[in-house]
Amino acid sequence: MAVKTITIDLAAYEILARHKGPGQSFSDVIKERLGRQFTGKDLRAIVARIRVSDHVLDAIDAQVRARRCDRARSVRL
Repeated sequence: MAVKTITIDLAAYEILARHKGPGQSFSDVIKERLGRQFTGKDLRAIVARIRVSDHVLDAIDAQVRARRCDRARSVRL
């Protein structure tokens, strides 16, 4: 396997080190975080893990309905 040497500052190194798991190389971390293209299958897996309360779903639904009437309005938080 060919390799390239790169220079990063200390802050970038610390970020990479925090994301690096046991047995993982820095190359693995970079490829995992930056190199992967997400697919619809990935989205489906994420959605399957999300738990959203009825209250939150109702608020989202209300916001979507409101935007249909006036799409230029900004979100009120």
